[in-house]
Amino acid sequence: MIRSNAPKIFPANRLLYERFLIFAAVFMIIGAGSISVDAAEHWKTAGKLFGKPDKSDPSDIKKGKKAEDVSGIACASDVEFPRICLVADDESQGAQIVILRDGNLVAGRFIRLLDAAYEGKPLELDAEGVAYADGAFYVIGSHGRPRHETGAEAKNAAKAEATRHLFRIRFDRNAVDLKTGRLEGEPEIAGTSALSGIIAAIPALAPFHDKALEDGGLTIEGVAVRDGRLHAGLRGPVLKDGSAAIVSVPLAGLFEDKPGTGTLATVALGPDSRGQPRGVRDLVAMPDGFLILAGPMLDPDDGAVAKGDYTVFSWSGAGVPKKRLDLASYGHKVKPEALVPLDRRDDGVRALVFFDGPDEGAPRPVEVPLR
Repeated sequence: MIRSNAPKIFPANRLLYERFLIFAAVFMIIGAGSISVDAAEHWKTAGKLFGKPDKSDPSDIKKGKKAEDVSGIACASDVEFPRICLVADDESQGAQIVILRDGNLVAGRFIRLLDAAYEGKPLELDAEGVAYADGAFYVIGSHGRPRHETGAEAKNAAKAEATRHLFRIRFDRNAVDLKTGRLEGEPEIAGTSALSGIIAAIPALAPFHDKALEDGGLTIEGVAVRDGRLHAGLRGPVLKDGSAAIVSVPLAGLFEDKPGTGTLATVALGPDSRGQPRGVRDLVAMPDGFLILAGPMLDPDDGAVAKGDYTVFSWSGAGVPKKRLDLASYGHKVKPEALVPLDRRDDGVRALVFFDGPDEGAPRPVEVPLR
């Protein structure tokens, strides 16, 4: 006699059991499908991208949290892979060397740029953009007030001051191990806080200089460098006519103590799906102009992200920008924050988008048409 260990199903509950088996099978198929799709679209990072430092020991970067707010990236070359890049997380106190390969990334050396603290607790640089030009990387703080001000005014002022920095980082690219991202020797770092005063002197932006973002205050989220000038893209304020602001400043007026004034350009980026104004969320220098990643100046309270809330534009540096690609919705509170070109195509550019929200930016490639 053959004995079976399978459970006995009586007629009264056979239907429920069969429905359970069908539900379980469907759940497994859907789950497996979503994992495989995500794995195909989502570039992985070997090692650890660092985010918020450990409060008890901010000097030990290895104790810091994994990055969840990747906000900027730039690479030293756009010709071939692997590429040496620098990535910023807006909760960290620096930036990190990353080796970008065609399909994955390697997290390398973390470069500390700020050691500011208030009552013993580390303050964020709130780095929101990274650029590269002429042998140097540039990392820019948001230059903004805390979004949700609580507690003593002295603390809020210290937080704001920590964000009002621009750093230039130079290192020998031949000193970077392309397998691990390790850097032999120390980078050359120069910092300046001159940009804050230059922007505050622009009449159209002066009223917003020291206000929180939710009050329409000034917040930088994109940076690009071309032809000896730094271009800062503002998430806020969006001006009365609905246009976003981009400020251009000579680099010599920032790092060489030469007199410099800012030039204001305005770009019409349109509203998001809720009719709310959009600002600059990232800015990328291209041979013939710029790419602008546009997104809501204020995130909705419910964290929803609809298709087209974030859009990629091309801009010559003057005139009206051209809409090129409405980005899809990648999930609740998954906000596109950084853009880096991968390679040019006949009719456009393949680019990698990093997000605020998921671990280590969850980068995904997109095709941006330019014709």
